[in-house]
Amino acid sequence: MFETLYFGTYTKRKSQGIYKANLNTETGHLSDLELVTTETSPTYLTFSPKGKLYSVAAQDGQGGIGAYTLQGDLLNHVLEDGASLCYVAYDDQRQLVYGSNYHKGQVTSYHIQEDGQLALADVVTQEGSGPHPNQASSHVHFSDLTPDNYLVTCDLGADRVTTYAVSNTGNLSAVAQYQAQAGAGPRHLVFHPYFKMAYLACELNSTVETLVYDGVGDFDYLHSQTTLPTDYQGDNAVAAIRMSQDGNFVYVSNRGHNSIAVFKVLADGNLEQVQIISSQGDFPRDFNFSSDQNFLIVVHQESDNASVFKRDRETGRLDLLNSDFFVPEAVFVSSNPYE
Repeated sequence: MFETLYFGTYTKRKSQGIYKANLNTETGHLSDLELVTTETSPTYLTFSPKGKLYSVAAQDGQGGIGAYTLQGDLLNHVLEDGASLCYVAYDDQRQLVYGSNYHKGQVTSYHIQEDGQLALADVVTQEGSGPHPNQASSHVHFSDLTPDNYLVTCDLGADRVTTYAVSNTGNLSAVAQYQAQAGAGPRHLVFHPYFKMAYLACELNSTVETLVYDGVGDFDYLHSQTTLPTDYQGDNAVAAIRMSQDGNFVYVSNRGHNSIAVFKVLADGNLEQVQIISSQGDFPRDFNFSSDQNFLIVVHQESDNASVFKRDRETGRLDLLNSDFFVPEAVFVSSNPYE
């Protein structure tokens, strides 16, 4: 059995755009890397059940988003002057796509047309700063849906999580804010599948904040957990956070320490460290599960390789299978959940 994985990349050195490859779901072996389409630094992707792919995009000094078929045919670009997005997410109920713009501090929504093309619906510019040198202004790094169908954003520059109500036409209205720990740099967020909990990956202080989520954007701080060994003294920046489908384990990638931190979710929703294992590459920007949750695939931006780990579903622990599959400048990996 094979599963198709898609890779988003930077295109600063070797990469030409969006790639895909086959994962053998019995052995964990990756094969047959193929360029899906050329695009400038398509660093994040999302999919729709109608056979469309939406990607971060850039062209001629403009940045934004691109709509594609799964075969790589361009439907359209929606671009503006300046930096491109860093995160995109799909909203099936409202037929919207959301974008996050790190450099502009903006949250955007796009309406999906009948043919799959995108049209800009709304733009919100966030403001704020923090004590860290990388927090001179707002840096929106994540915009995705809550379990109760609001849009939640992580602002790395302002240490803030802002939640928006979304109209059917894509208009955004702020309803709540949560202030993370000063200098934490909230980057990505995952929700527990059945506890009223969320886990906030903080890039700048290498922690995960455990939050109680009461709905309508109401987050309350519960606990903070480091993603690093206690004796580590080098530079590090947290990147991706993922939760297993059963809600039992949380995984976080460390860029600098170049590792994956594994946490068990306790009965009260707090996290207990299970393992910190080398990612077997340089700068593990993203990772994801195979669809059966038996493997964890890690991609590395600087060393141009993907590592595959066998995952113990009972303990959450990882064991390296291989780390020699070439993927250029990869910063995102996912299967298509609708395939």
